[in-house]
Amino acid sequence: MAGYGLDSSHHLDQLLKEDLLKLNIQSIITNASVSGDTTSGGFNRLSWSLQDDYDLFILGLGANDMLRGISPEATKKNLQNIIKTVLDKNIPILLTGMQAPSSYGNVYQMAFNEMYPNLAAEFKISYYPFLLEGVALNPELNQADGKHPNIKGVKIISQKLANKIMNVIN
Repeated sequence: MAGYGLDSSHHLDQLLKEDLLKLNIQSIITNASVSGDTTSGGFNRLSWSLQDDYDLFILGLGANDMLRGISPEATKKNLQNIIKTVLDKNIPILLTGMQAPSSYGNVYQMAFNEMYPNLAAEFKISYYPFLLEGVALNPELNQADGKHPNIKGVKIISQKLANKIMNVIN
């Protein structure tokens, strides 16, 4: 979400604002993401991120936890703390999920992949199962590192996310 390796005009928040406008949704988007951020870092910055009133909080953390091999239990605990804090401010949440590859082993993969739908059900919040749907592992839609979306990939993510937001707010 932070736009790693891209010009700021191609970051997800910029494209999402344009895609929401196409759906007749006026938006001011505050992007509080940081490249390489973990759920722990996100939780530590949360009080700063919640200084204003928001209509929707998009929670898209956890991928870097997975890439660093942080236990799904620790990631889940951080996400629970973030969700509780945001809900205590009466801000609706859209949780965007990620998926762990099989290279992390079946136990890790299953625990990580089940974490997001379980959190959405536990807190009764909106859920978008896989933020990188249609983009992950496609070389044409990712940067040379194979992990971060390129401009084409971010455009796809933005369009799908805008449609999900439209469904959430209506």
